Amino acid sequence: MNLPAGTRQVIERAYAEDLGDRGDVTTQAVIAPSLRSVADVVAREPGCIAGLPVVAACFHHVDPDIDVALLHHDGAVVVGGTVVARVSGATTSILTAERVALNLLGRMSGIATATHRFVSAVEGTGARISDTRKTTPGLRALEKYAVAVAGGRNHRFGLFDAVLIKDNHIAAAGSITDAVRSAREYVGPDVTVEVEVDTLDQLAEVLTTGADAVLLDNMSIDHLERAVALVDGRIETEASGGVDITTVRAIAETGVDVISVGALTHSAKALDVALDVVAPG
Repeated sequence: MNLPAGTRQVIERAYAEDLGDRGDVTTQAVIAPSLRSVADVVAREPGCIAGLPVVAACFHHVDPDIDVALLHHDGAVVVGGTVVARVSGATTSILTAERVALNLLGRMSGIATATHRFVSAVEGTGARISDTRKTTPGLRALEKYAVAVAGGRNHRFGLFDAVLIKDNHIAAAGSITDAVRSAREYVGPDVTVEVEVDTLDQLAEVLTTGADAVLLDNMSIDHLERAVALVDGRIETEASGGVDITTVRAIAETGVDVISVGALTHSAKALDVALDVVAPG
């Protein structure tokens, strides 16, 4: 079962936080160790599911003998009331594992649902929806995975795998040209170098530098259209800044290649998911 990088460490930290040094005292006090149950993991509202393999890993972290049947796949769009997984085994283990598993599933599915909504909104335009680094510390791999399974594009994972020269870099370096030259000399030809601009004059300078992509920050629709025409396919264009579901289609129709949406991860509402014990095991 393929998991996002670092998932097992996330799960270990989450259960260490939840269980402390005494474990689930409520379940230990109330439920007989011999009791077995079957429980359903349910999406209470419609959405795009992400994180089912993570759910399985959560239950198996608490008890390797719990049986987890995944009834849908990540990226599936479901209606409210859909059973997405069924677990069976020791009731104490199921109830102890429940909350961390649901927290991660709800968070990831909320991000996937938001991503699916944005991807659907730009369908047919050719624009791709991208995430950003505005993620929950420690959960970036899981959150970016949720974007990807819903049809979104992952931007750079961190500060280490691509260059994005922003306004503060330019101010410190002295100019766009100097910043790009230094960046290219440092990372070589195989690492993407992107430059953020907010004016067409800055864009014109970027086009002389050999940068691979340009981020058009907080530009109006008119300026985005003019920027796309000026670039004329020479480098990748990315629109960013204040994008929401009401504006994303118009932005896509300007002809930009990518639209980055920080809200996919920093503002996505968790999907309402629950675990219901349905039968003795």
